[in-house]
Amino acid sequence: MEGVRPGGGPPAGGPGSGSGSASGSFPSLFPPGLHAIYGECRRLYPDQPNPLQVTAILKYWLGGPDPLDYVSMYRNLGNPALNVPEHWHYISFGLSDLYGDNRVHEFTGTDGPSGFGFELTFRLKRETGESAPPTWPAELMQGLARYVFQSENTFCSGDHVSWHSPLDNSESRIQHMLLTEDPQMQPVQTPFGVVTFLQIVGVCTEELHAAQQWNGQGILELLRTVPLAGGPWLVTDMRRGETIFEIDPQLQQERVDKGIETDGSNLSGVSAKCAWDDLSRPPEDDEDSRSICIGTQPRRLSGKDTEQIRETLRRGLEINSKPVLPPINTQRQNGLNHDRAPSRKDSLESESSAAIIPHELIRTRQLESVHLKFNQESGALIPLCLRGRLLHGRHFTYKSITGDTAITFVSTGVEGAFATEEHPYAAHGPWLQILLTEEFVERMLEDLEDLNSPEEFKLPKEYSWPEKKLKVSILPDAVFDNPLH
Repeated sequence: MEGVRPGGGPPAGGPGSGSGSASGSFPSLFPPGLHAIYGECRRLYPDQPNPLQVTAILKYWLGGPDPLDYVSMYRNLGNPALNVPEHWHYISFGLSDLYGDNRVHEFTGTDGPSGFGFELTFRLKRETGESAPPTWPAELMQGLARYVFQSENTFCSGDHVSWHSPLDNSESRIQHMLLTEDPQMQPVQTPFGVVTFLQIVGVCTEELHAAQQWNGQGILELLRTVPLAGGPWLVTDMRRGETIFEIDPQLQQERVDKGIETDGSNLSGVSAKCAWDDLSRPPEDDEDSRSICIGTQPRRLSGKDTEQIRETLRRGLEINSKPVLPPINTQRQNGLNHDRAPSRKDSLESESSAAIIPHELIRTRQLESVHLKFNQESGALIPLCLRGRLLHGRHFTYKSITGDTAITFVSTGVEGAFATEEHPYAAHGPWLQILLTEEFVERMLEDLEDLNSPEEFKLPKEYSWPEKKLKVSILPDAVFDNPLH
């Protein structure tokens, strides 16, 4: 439950009451972490010491549902010379450590990040005649914060979030988000560590898909060059009716296509509705540990084995690029997947340069024939997996939202893989790895071409390569929602 009230300088309980002095000095009772962030806000908005704020009535550390203690809302005049429109600027308080007494975040010293190391911001174009900022962005920010707190996955600049709904619950085409550094807010050193500011940028579905196929930073740079789509400060306009590809069709699409061809995709995995069957063994084989056959109760891995799989997935199979947020949110709470996540530092999709756990420690078995199953949203990403990842010598992982099941596609030469050209299908319990040669990838792309036209797609759909002993099925969501039916 939230309330809106004038701000002022943050008192001991937070920025929702009291008054700040014109000189910028703060009473000594202010929580130090909050004091530091509020000081950065005062630097940027010296003429707005008492902004409107959305505040959590029952704080998260008292059992409330909203992790952000406060969201301050400022009026920003923009910059006409740069084609930056007047807008509302929202700034969160709570993802970083505000208090330093372990009530929310564990204090780990001043050298590292404070709490999760960042706060969220959002810039919303001010409509003509609008005298007060809309409050829906505060709930949007709370939704993202809930994801971070529940999953312990942090955000990075360039990450994308599939929301699958207009951000303001209207009929807007702005239904997803990218994240980037706030152009005005500077990193803050607090007594509890460093805080940076990540700005939410609303994007259309076509722009999200381009970010998935290429990378978020590339699309953000394109958005900065188009005033109607955000401009230099990436101001979100919920009334924007055209994508960057419709505003400037030839130029923008050419840059994206060239980027995909040159760079590939930095999307290394997604949370998904997926499953696989080992067709090498009859279903009644009690020793079969595939654990993910739809229609049967899955077998469970030991805790040690499960942690080995998660750690290997978490650290990645190769050295490549920054982590990205899983875009598939088929079981969404406030727009985000609340799948059990690995750790605060490295998400499933992270491709860290840290040494991976030797795969010899994981018991594997070679399979002769496999059947892969995806829902339509997950299946639509297979061409991206093949073209944007495997053809660039990388890997791609589907992680089930319902359990330990994982399907990792790897290309020849990916370090840490236990699938080989001699044994291209290998599994450890519910984790399957599939090694595909470049020649076979090119053939699959031709055969899967209709996945690029979902409007003409009728389910179920099956693809088969008998000589490779591989089958792929695209199935309705209901099959995964009710696997025993």
